[in-house]
Amino acid sequence: MQARTIREGISWMGAIDWDRRLFDSLIPLPDGTSYNAYLVRGTERNALLDTVDPTMTDVLLSQLDEVPRVDYVVAHHAEQDHAGAIPQVLSRYQEARVVTTPRGKPMLMDLLPIADERFITVDDGETLSLGDRTLEFIHTPWVHWPETMSTYLREDHILFSCDFFGSHLATTDLYVTEEWRVYEAAKRYYAEIMMPFRPIIRKNLDKVAERRLDLIAPSHGPVYGRPEFILDAYRDWVSDAPKNEVVVPYVSMHGSTAQMVNHLVRGLAERDTKVHQFDLTVTDVGKLAISLVDAATIIIGTPTVHVGPHPLAVYAIHLANALRPKARFASVIGSYGWSSRVAEQTVERLPNLKVEFLEPVLCQGLPGEEDFAALDRLADAVAQSHAADGLVSQAAALPDCQT
Repeated sequence: MQARTIREGISWMGAIDWDRRLFDSLIPLPDGTSYNAYLVRGTERNALLDTVDPTMTDVLLSQLDEVPRVDYVVAHHAEQDHAGAIPQVLSRYQEARVVTTPRGKPMLMDLLPIADERFITVDDGETLSLGDRTLEFIHTPWVHWPETMSTYLREDHILFSCDFFGSHLATTDLYVTEEWRVYEAAKRYYAEIMMPFRPIIRKNLDKVAERRLDLIAPSHGPVYGRPEFILDAYRDWVSDAPKNEVVVPYVSMHGSTAQMVNHLVRGLAERDTKVHQFDLTVTDVGKLAISLVDAATIIIGTPTVHVGPHPLAVYAIHLANALRPKARFASVIGSYGWSSRVAEQTVERLPNLKVEFLEPVLCQGLPGEEDFAALDRLADAVAQSHAADGLVSQAAALPDCQT
């Protein structure tokens, strides 16, 4: 991919990784990703904003072949998919200096062979002149590491936002053209790496939104030509208000827990509650993370294995605890053979969630009439808890279409 012009003197550079399917040996990438770098030319100096993943260094260097001078390499974030090609860029441009936050400098030196004298550190709100253009640096910690910052190009009203507002999406579109598609990719991105820092993300959102934003150019995914689209989405995601939704991650060894899950899900649907059901043996954990963004209730479905939850259920519980969603209620259902501490161990594994635990439903062997009745009571409890918190049912939210 060749460099592409965003505006006169401002170019997208970087690489599209069509075939990458896993990030950090953990996060699924069903749509690939991109590593976005941006070149800003001024009348006096030029700045390269971020680089690319080390696997794509040759792509970036070829794009820079026609660029005789780079004075600054802005490192918004120390992680390798952003900063991995900095040493090679510095080798080509001997006068270039790396611009980063005071916290970013030691992290970059830990990860990459960059000499101390090649750095310039900038404080929050500090500026750097390129002549006719001004870079303003905005510290945005925990988006998604503590050293992260964004750059605001004052004269052009462009925010280079790093991971903030990013989406793992391989596409030839320079700008967002299908908002529905980018919405899900950006929500997945937020859920997987930013949701644990929701209060801080909310402050950073307010901080960048104070400025006039004509374009938002993230480090992954296409550029936002209509910034309000992604700003509004983030305002919703970082709010304290969940929706009338329940997430049910489950695993079943011999069918008993699956019967319970299916009965409960039917009951919740009958009570106008939206449900996201996930069989953990085949689930894309990114989809599970997306569903946790809005859910008011999390119900774990698990058989008992050596007195505790099934290992796949433990993984889902750990994921929820690590991501710290804004859920308000939780419970557990499942089957056991002779003894179980599933409920107690689930509570113990969710210390980060400030939730009310609703009465669990655990049955010995196959569920019977009493167990199904208990599941109906749990569905009632969920619906009543949501109603008490002012969460509107799907039916109530629909417009009146009667004529």
